[in-house]
Amino acid sequence: MPQVKGNEQERDWTFLTNHAHVLLCLAADHDVRLRTVAQQVGITERAVQLIVADLEAAGYVTRTRVGRRNHYAIQPRRALRHPLERHRTVAVLLDIVEQQPEPAVSPQTRAAATRRAGPAPESA
Repeated sequence: MPQVKGNEQERDWTFLTNHAHVLLCLAADHDVRLRTVAQQVGITERAVQLIVADLEAAGYVTRTRVGRRNHYAIQPRRALRHPLERHRTVAVLLDIVEQQPEPAVSPQTRAAATRRAGPAPESA
């Protein structure tokens, strides 16, 4: 849904698909309830069920019944599906998203790095 800011409309979108978001939730907690995934991703529980079925059918997720719950195992060596990303694996996606924030850099270290890199290019 577009959000209005001043005179401009800002459209609500993300870089990753709902399939990626669900996969990331399952990777973070292998025993998570799909209701919780739906709340985290912001979609319906039925949509999550369909996505999990897609991921399972394509071999990205293995679902195992444990008592009354499901356990989800991610297959990190599976290649991503789109031709632009096919040379990368699920493990790479997980690594990118799960990385810790970069440590803070002191102003002195930043200044030294800038001096080594040279002046910033001028914008036109």
